[in-house]
Amino acid sequence: GIFVKKLPLKVQVYGASHSPWVQAVLLTLHEQSIEYELRQLAPFETFLRWGVYMPTASIDGAPWERESTEIIAKLGMNPISSEDLKAVNAAWQGVVHRSDNPFRFFAAFARDADVSTSAWRRLVSSIYRGFVSFYMFTLLNFVKLKLKPPEPENFGDQYLVWENEFNASRSPFLDGDTPGSRDILLFGIIQCHSSISVPPLTSLLNDERLNGLRTWIANMHERFKDFSHLYSGRHFEPRIPPPKPAGLIQQGAYYFGLLTSIVAFPASLPLVFILAGRARRK
Repeated sequence: GIFVKKLPLKVQVYGASHSPWVQAVLLTLHEQSIEYELRQLAPFETFLRWGVYMPTASIDGAPWERESTEIIAKLGMNPISSEDLKAVNAAWQGVVHRSDNPFRFFAAFARDADVSTSAWRRLVSSIYRGFVSFYMFTLLNFVKLKLKPPEPENFGDQYLVWENEFNASRSPFLDGDTPGSRDILLFGIIQCHSSISVPPLTSLLNDERLNGLRTWIANMHERFKDFSHLYSGRHFEPRIPPPKPAGLIQQGAYYFGLLTSIVAFPASLPLVFILAGRARRK
């Protein structure tokens, strides 16, 4: 038969690296050595359909899709069971504490660098990112103040299932000799907790019951030492430099977008909940 060379995938991803699910997609792309374009400005068609929901991805020009577990499976990762996905989601407890310190929260988003080759796109996406951080901050506080999610007595408890899984695997990673979906998704959660420090990070660093999990994190650091969106490297061994921060122009544009969202509060607040409603519809 005729041999046809398989062309490399062309992948576009929209989202902020502070999201664990965006992290999962980016980690998968890095693990699979697939080149990609990371966009911080939502594509117009996905903004109309899902608001600022992230991640969304387009593979080889196909329609944009938004379910991170399905995206990473299409990029070559093993499918994850519903039980394991539930355990991954449970490890996200404490995320609402990201908004406890507004200055630290907004400064973290300000440091995100848009690496687009277009100066105009970098400027517009930085302004847009100001609104996205306002959106996230508003929703986190709504959940925290209105829904009042219960909190565990010890945030380390949510990681015991993964401590046991790692110790039972006898391999460098949860899924064997190379990272699988469980490794990728859980490591995305770790990046989320590390990018804007929350109480679960303290448990991950100090809980004596989680020595195996810290060994797993060290293995992931070795595996992803060249990954450019790693936040946990500031906290865990082996230490890895944090992502390169945005320049002054991008940060200035970001704060302009943020202040505009705050000043326009009577309009921006309803917009947050309208877009949140779109994000919930699938």
